[in-house]
Formats: sequence, structure tokens, C-alpha cells
Amino acid sequence: MKLFYKAGACSLASHIALREIGTAFEIEAVDTATQRTESGADYTLINRKGYVPTLQLDDGELLTEGPAILQHLADSNPDANLAPAVGTRQRARMLEQLTFVSSELHKAFGALFRDGASEEQKALAREAVGKKFEHLEELLSDDRDTLVPGQFTIADAYLFVVANWANFTGIDLKSWPGLNAFVARIAARPAVQRALHAEGLLQ
Repeated sequence: MKLFYKAGACSLASHIALREIGTAFEIEAVDTATQRTESGADYTLINRKGYVPTLQLDDGELLTEGPAILQHLADSNPDANLAPAVGTRQRARMLEQLTFVSSELHKAFGALFRDGASEEQKALAREAVGKKFEHLEELLSDDRDTLVPGQFTIADAYLFVVANWANFTGIDLKSWPGLNAFVARIAARPAVQRALHAEGLLQ
């Protein structure tokens, strides 16, 4: 398999999942501004949507959209225990959190990464992110180490990546101690460390 990624972007969640699984795969960086991959390929011919991640499967088929890639990786590698069993209440809870992170929290950061966004737009975005963080803080304050109690899942990988964006957008994550501790715990996982190193985010 090959993962097309941008360092530190939401594709990092898929990268973490691949490292957690321990399967053989390659990574190739994408410059989303120029739409060129590290090897010089036209990324729009790989994924016409123009954003990451894209996962090229072993048979050459391409899969896009982070949540879809994450669920495919978890379900096709059940021994990695990255998602509760299909049909269980725990699975529904995991999907609840994965959906919240991908459709609400991720979206709230939009203006903070958009070229040309005004200071007013950025301030509104930080406020919106803070409200999402409050929900997560309440969830994580219930003496749980992960979003699904007792199990590290693909939802945790995605939340780690998006919550960590606070450190690059002028948001003090320490204002939410439970979430801040969660990010630190996930960052310490060996697979996460390997992914961060591979993307040049850690020395």
C-alpha cells in the first residue's frame, strides 16, 4: 500500500493507523499548493479532489476520505484492535466520536489554515474550536484515557491529529487539561512517534 500525505495534516491519522497495524506500506508526500507529489507526479491524476489522504491499496485501487480509510484499515486488520466489533454499542460510540472529529472539529479549524482569512475570521474560528474542545474536555474528564473507554481506536488517532493543530494556530491547549493530557498520551505511543518522525515532525 501507499499513503499519499501532507505532513501534519489529517492524513497523519491514517499514517498512525498504518503504523499501529504494522503492515508494509510506503508514504509519498503531496504539495497540495502545487498538486505535485514528492516524486513529481500530478496529484490530481491520483485524487482529483486535490487533498489528502489517498490510500493506494495493494491491488492499485485508490481509497480517499480519512474516515473511510481509517475504517477500512481497522476492519481489514482486526487483530490490531483499532475499532470495536461491527454491530456493537461500542462501535457506534466510536463512529460517533470519529464523525464529530471529522465533520465538526476538523471543519472548525478551517479559517486558521486558509490563506487570506481575516483576523476576525480567525478569531471566530478559534472560538468555534474552543466550543468543540469543551465537549471533548467533558468527555475525557470521566477518567477515560481514550474516546472509547479501554481501547485505542481510529477515532483517537484522528482526534490526536486535529487537537494537536491547536499548537500551531494560537490556541492554548492547556486550557483543556483533559484534552491536553490525551494529546500527550497519544503522542507517546510508539506507532505515533514513528509516524511523526517519518513525516519530519519530530527530530
